[in-house]
Amino acid sequence: MGVVDRVIRTVVAIVIAVLYFAHVIDGTLALILGIVALIFLLTSLITFCPIYALLGLRTCADGPAAAAPAPPKA
Repeated sequence: MGVVDRVIRTVVAIVIAVLYFAHVIDGTLALILGIVALIFLLTSLITFCPIYALLGLRTCADGPAAAAPAPPKA
């Protein structure tokens, strides 16, 4: 999971929490969005999203070390 993806998920989770504690959202909507916020926060913290794995999506860039071949063993 890329850095931008993790930041967006964290920001969305924080916005949902602020809306809940400011009493802008309540009831069933608050419950559903709270669950979504927890999932976003959890997947952001562990840097893995099972849905991305199922769909074959990647949001992180391959670094130069990942693209370079392994050095030969001596």
